[in-house]
Amino acid sequence: MEYLTYDGSFEGFLTVVFECYAKKILPVDIGRENAFQQKIFAQKEFICTCPEKAERVWRGLQNKLHRRNKELPLFAFLSEAPCIEIMLYRFIRRIFDTSFSIETDFGDPDVLELKKLGKKVVSETTHVLQFLRFQKTRDDIFFAAIEPHYDVLPFTIEHFTNRFADQQWLIYDIKRDYGVYYDLKSTHEVVLSEKSFRSTDGKVSDNVLHEGEKTYQTLWKDYFDSINIEGRKNLKLQRQYMPQRYWKFMPEKTQPGISD
Repeated sequence: MEYLTYDGSFEGFLTVVFECYAKKILPVDIGRENAFQQKIFAQKEFICTCPEKAERVWRGLQNKLHRRNKELPLFAFLSEAPCIEIMLYRFIRRIFDTSFSIETDFGDPDVLELKKLGKKVVSETTHVLQFLRFQKTRDDIFFAAIEPHYDVLPFTIEHFTNRFADQQWLIYDIKRDYGVYYDLKSTHEVVLSEKSFRSTDGKVSDNVLHEGEKTYQTLWKDYFDSINIEGRKNLKLQRQYMPQRYWKFMPEKTQPGISD
């Protein structure tokens, strides 16, 4: 029985797919190296990431998939669902090994589940774009913390780079402990060893916060309160369109007693 591990990146996973074809390996399971649990009588092999091999697999998928599904493997992968690697591997094998489209074969549980996961990741990305709130720091960097269900930060980069091209910004995923920093020229993935913000709600420390930021947040909250008609408040509908788990990151919704 062959268990394959990799570094956890999407490139790493695609490299695993390449090696399975090249070496005619039929893996029992595929998992991240740091999450692998030793199994009795299992033969474990770590596959090193190779960007060139990963690119070949990705190009092949792009040639085979319908235009509406070209991003589906990446969306599904970033869902971080249990057993997502072996599920994607079986899907990719079917894509490459059949001469007809299997993308609407919902009788295949892998196809059905991957489509569901893809939709959830797209929905989560939309929520992050809608509800992300920046805080300005003393060194003129706009900082925002997020804690999405899925690893959707990569899908927000193009939007914020285009919209805030004239500002330095840093978006940090608290749950996964990494972020993306834009320096006015390009973006860089970063991991902060020392954090000047609260891990519970992403609030920047007072000694780091820009002197005008607190005033701006207060004005924004006052504006929100002024247009919030008490008699027409519908919390159920509000939570439907603005999930409560985002409220702790939004100055207009920060209130004593609001739960996570």
